[in-house]
Amino acid sequence: MRGRLNNKLGEIQIHPDVIAQCAGNAAVECFGIVGMAAVNMKDSLTRGVDVEIVDNHIHINFHVIVAYGVNISAVSENLMESVKYKVEAFTGMEVDRINIFVEGVRVID
Repeated sequence: MRGRLNNKLGEIQIHPDVIAQCAGNAAVECFGIVGMAAVNMKDSLTRGVDVEIVDNHIHINFHVIVAYGVNISAVSENLMESVKYKVEAFTGMEVDRINIFVEGVRVID
């Protein structure tokens, strides 16, 4: 389902893949996130990110790979806060839920 925003001139529809791209870009900028796990067959910008829009509220699932030695809880909290802020600013819609699935750990140089 697409996100819908109405204004005085008409309607704006936002495809979930657009939101996934925004969320994915925000995620890889977060400290401790090494990359996104390939759990779906989408393009590289939305790989590891699933977006669902329910009653104009956004639910995001991330499948991530974290850096070895980081505090997963702290990295996840930072990811949630950063993505929520950036996606809400980008879309004008509310992010209700962000789920994080740690799919792997990688040692980085």
